[in-house]
Amino acid sequence: MTKDVIYRSCSGALLALSLVSQLAGAAGKKETVALCFEQQDVRPWRTEQGGGLNFALLKMVEQRLDLRFDYQSIPWKRCLAELKANAVDGAFAVSYKPDRRELGEYPGGQQIDASKRMHIDSYVVVRKKGSKVEWDGKNFHNLDGAIGFQLGYSVGDVLRAQNVEVDEGSQRADELARKVIAGRVAAAAIGGSDAHGLMNGPLAPQLEELPIPIIEKPYFLILSHGMVAARPQLAERIWHAIEEARNSAAYRKLEAAEGVRH
Repeated sequence: MTKDVIYRSCSGALLALSLVSQLAGAAGKKETVALCFEQQDVRPWRTEQGGGLNFALLKMVEQRLDLRFDYQSIPWKRCLAELKANAVDGAFAVSYKPDRRELGEYPGGQQIDASKRMHIDSYVVVRKKGSKVEWDGKNFHNLDGAIGFQLGYSVGDVLRAQNVEVDEGSQRADELARKVIAGRVAAAAIGGSDAHGLMNGPLAPQLEELPIPIIEKPYFLILSHGMVAARPQLAERIWHAIEEARNSAAYRKLEAAEGVRH
């Protein structure tokens, strides 16, 4: 056998091995979906470090679909802006507002499918202890200033529909609570899980949570328009897997341990 023949044989064998290696690597690489979430702890749903029920649920989805979620913790308004720009594949946990259809796709399309939600949460009124501000489920009473809420949160639309003065200048629930205590706002509309944390934290002695929620709503993983257009079948599989995982015995056990609604 000549040197040229040997060389060609070796080259061919090496090329074949390289192709096999590339194919094996491609087969072993999981499909990745980039998701953003708000850069703060919202217990028991999520923490900046990747803890909480939202991440537990999405971990189950990863396992069911054999894919990988790549998480980005960023400020909420920026997260929604990146979703709209198709810079990420999805964002969580997002409540429904009609104008948010411009940002991305909800499960169910035009008819929102609440069965594919990640969780249910509410907004409640938190006032300074001793304040006379009241909420009867329909209207505010004894209001002597603005109602504060966190920047970009959907409850702002509910408050504006009440024709009350609003303050959207706070990023975090504890910052908003301090505004209430200082008298810079008359009261605050705060997410139920955030309110629970406040009422069990160091600021609790100076605050009161009113018993009737302002609103209760489902929260979703919404996917970017680009993601749904490019991978429509995967999008549907993800939403379906969220419903299955949320209804699983393993996840219900986690919910029960945290005392939250299904």
